Amino acid sequence: MASLIRTLLFLILVVGGTTAGGTTAAVSQASQSEPRCADWGESSERAVSVLEGEAGWLSCPLFFHPSVYNYTSTQSAGHNLFWYRLLEGHELEQPITYSVRLSRDRERLWLQPAAADDTGLYICMLRNKSSCSKIAMRLKVLRPDEVVRGTDCEPPVAVAPTQEVIPFQQGKTLHCPDLQEAGKMVDENTTITWYHVPRSNTRCEKAPFWTNDRQLKGLSLEFHIMYESFQGLYFCTVHYQRRGQTLNFSRSINVSAVYPSHLPKLPSILTPSDHHVFTVKQDTEARLVCTGLFPYLESWWEIWWTVDGKTLEKLADRRFSNINRQVKYDFGDRTEESVLVIQDFQPEDLHREFNCSVKNEKGFETRRAQLQEEVSLPSVELGCGLGVTLVLMLLLFVVYHVFWLELLLLYRSWFGTDERHTDDKEYDVYISYARSGEEEQFVLSTLRSVLENELGYSVCIFDRDSLPGGTITDETLSFVARSRRLLVVISPDYASQGSQALLELKAGIDGMARGGHLRVILVQYKPVRRQGWVRELRRARVALALVRWQGDKSQELTSRFWKRLRVELPVRRVSGGEGAGKDMALMRLHSQNSTNSQTGLISNTVKDTQKVFNSAV
Repeated sequence: MASLIRTLLFLILVVGGTTAGGTTAAVSQASQSEPRCADWGESSERAVSVLEGEAGWLSCPLFFHPSVYNYTSTQSAGHNLFWYRLLEGHELEQPITYSVRLSRDRERLWLQPAAADDTGLYICMLRNKSSCSKIAMRLKVLRPDEVVRGTDCEPPVAVAPTQEVIPFQQGKTLHCPDLQEAGKMVDENTTITWYHVPRSNTRCEKAPFWTNDRQLKGLSLEFHIMYESFQGLYFCTVHYQRRGQTLNFSRSINVSAVYPSHLPKLPSILTPSDHHVFTVKQDTEARLVCTGLFPYLESWWEIWWTVDGKTLEKLADRRFSNINRQVKYDFGDRTEESVLVIQDFQPEDLHREFNCSVKNEKGFETRRAQLQEEVSLPSVELGCGLGVTLVLMLLLFVVYHVFWLELLLLYRSWFGTDERHTDDKEYDVYISYARSGEEEQFVLSTLRSVLENELGYSVCIFDRDSLPGGTITDETLSFVARSRRLLVVISPDYASQGSQALLELKAGIDGMARGGHLRVILVQYKPVRRQGWVRELRRARVALALVRWQGDKSQELTSRFWKRLRVELPVRRVSGGEGAGKDMALMRLHSQNSTNSQTGLISNTVKDTQKVFNSAV
């Protein structure tokens, strides 16, 4: 600008007919008398956005600080205000030509309305003969489709919304922002249209609202009583006339509800409580968390830590720092958190005084943090102990899973009760079986031999122990009643309807049901299809133990068959050396046919009493 003025002075002197020497002297004198202009650069904080087609204005940033520049005092001192514009893509600013659309009023440059090509850098210069100052500000004219809107019903607004808070159950009057500024350029009456977009939905409400708690009062919107549903964005569109032209501009206000002013406003510390203890560990990072509640106030607030009465800024130890953040905002009441971070915690830090404090204009509170050192647990020893314990538990589980029968037999031999001392039964076992050659040989040669000779049980077999001439039904029931166990040998030939074996099974089941002193044991000699089982056997199989004979695998006394059978039989105590020798020895049982003759002696008797069995069943 100074070069432009010097050029103009030079041309004036040349036109006036001055000589070459005189011209040089005049230019030199003008350069020395012209004041140097102080350039304040571009004011990024004062950038202005205007919507295309709406009224807008630029205020010279030089007058934003009245203590430095005041428009009235500068006019009295002979200063003049000039506006220049630097078009995009140009290097030299140009003076603004004022018109009906572009006009100046005091320190403001008005655009009524703004056009898209008005975008650019604007410079306001304040100067007189002895001083000069200038500052630039940027103007951006936005198209309506360039404005971000929350809903389609919102009017486009190029200016950021202003913030207003209204306490619950109290009132306040909203004025459209910048209305007072625009009123200086209004020729006729001004009208305003108000809109409300609640936070709970995206539906726009247009004034007048359907409630008596919000009413229009002139150009303003008056709240009689504030409710939560009244929160949200309020839009005001101003319409006015100037020189026969209708102009408008829109502004927005973000209204928030806060708790009433009559509530207590003292700050308080939520954590740590009086009994809270922070656990710290030596040579590690420690974090002490303090949380404070600040009720709503239109004033300052503060939360901080002190160490031994000093703030962190005054400490020489750089191990201490703090992190502040907002935890919650509830209708103006804010919950703030301050974390004191202690790097490389040392034992002497336990003896320091750590205090958290909160303060606002209504009050102050402080609380001391209590610390205790974390007890280091012997992790290696605990890990080894836990590992050994798990291994032992696994071994015990494997041992039990594999040797559970042996363990159960061992337990019974030590702690079991010999039933011979608790009842008056005559026999330990009554064997019920099908009267056929193979099953009869298995019972007499194998079962009876081992139970009587090896395990020491008293065994009752009807065909062997019954006396000739007696009633088979009565004797069968008597034998079953005088026995502690009923051992039923199941085979395909067993339990044919009307047989003696079925009578024995029914007697055993009835004995269990009546008194429980008799238990039935099922021994499967040969596999039997489920369809071949009579009804009594199917019912008994659900609740009774089934021990399977597996041929040669079950011949050994140490096989699973004999161990399972011994678990179901009564406890029989024998001398320690003899019992141990019998339990641990391996034996091979040989088939014998010496008892076949006994079967022949009573076969005729069984046939004679067949009708009696049928009536009993």
